[in-house]
Amino acid sequence: MIENPTLVLAHCAGASFPHSIDIEVVALAEKHLRDVLLFAFNHSNEHEAVVVFDTQCELSLILTAAYRHCLPEANFIDFDASSPEEVLAILAPLLASDLVVLIQSTNFRMDAFRIRVELFKRELKVIEHPHLARMQGQEALTYIDALAYDPAYYRGVGNSLKKLIDGASYGVVDSGGERLVFSSSFESAKLNVGDYSEMKNVGGQFPIGEVFTEAKDLEAVNGRVRIFVFGDTSFAVNKPPMPITLVVNRGQVTDVENSTPEFDKVIANIRADEGVVWVRELGFGMNRAFTKDRTVSDIGTYERMCGIHLSLGAKHGIYGKPNFKRGDGKHHVDVFAVTESVQLDEQVVYLNGEWHV
Repeated sequence: MIENPTLVLAHCAGASFPHSIDIEVVALAEKHLRDVLLFAFNHSNEHEAVVVFDTQCELSLILTAAYRHCLPEANFIDFDASSPEEVLAILAPLLASDLVVLIQSTNFRMDAFRIRVELFKRELKVIEHPHLARMQGQEALTYIDALAYDPAYYRGVGNSLKKLIDGASYGVVDSGGERLVFSSSFESAKLNVGDYSEMKNVGGQFPIGEVFTEAKDLEAVNGRVRIFVFGDTSFAVNKPPMPITLVVNRGQVTDVENSTPEFDKVIANIRADEGVVWVRELGFGMNRAFTKDRTVSDIGTYERMCGIHLSLGAKHGIYGKPNFKRGDGKHHVDVFAVTESVQLDEQVVYLNGEWHV
């Protein structure tokens, strides 16, 4: 982590930017991205690379500058200075295993063209950096720290967690005296640790660092859990003044204690559309740059926080369930548990802010 960075990171869309970017910040981003490109993507000059970027926020400029150092032979496209047809024309000649990097202050839109989905169909490797404008100042530096890629940690801990999850008959999340008990075995855990060797698609949203699953029997989830952050209706990280307690009965949130008006709105929206509030995803976040006290504003980025997160709402298309039709669920709201300890069967796998596997 760079102390006292000189770069002012407070500008967003429409603002004027400094002519120079702090070289130490760019150098740190470059170091992390080189590791990502080498160890996670096995990218080399044998394959083409295209970087689509914008200039709408400072973090976008930093990452673009870092990628220019990492990928000097790549084709760089300014999204805002190009038409959708021009962008698609540059992407069209790419072949399987070529690389596309998307550096987005918000989220690139090209009518009905779903960029990542369409690129994956062509077996292209994809690195996405979306919603960068939500993270400014210190958060931008935290984001850069979160790009650090340690293959031994992510792959070692990630695969060990998957093995334990897949073999467990129950689990317990202790959030400081409150216990949420999963009296069920778990769905086969999915890895987001930069190892794509067994996966159809190579890449996704960065930063990474997560193993996730859900109970095979959703109604076997009972107890209470304290959450310190939730994703609000604007998809932003919302940290209430004190933890909110969720009361869970047979897999559904039946009561909420110490709530806030914004969280009440989240719960009300889910109930209005789905009738009840299901607890589905059980996420084992691994990214050590994000902690209970070190956050960023974008909920999709913070989801990798080292600790436990859950999803509220019926939407979780990764796992099918007999009583859930794919596409029926409208809500998938991430909430983050005060994680004192996590237990799988008789083994404590998380304690004192670290995974022990």
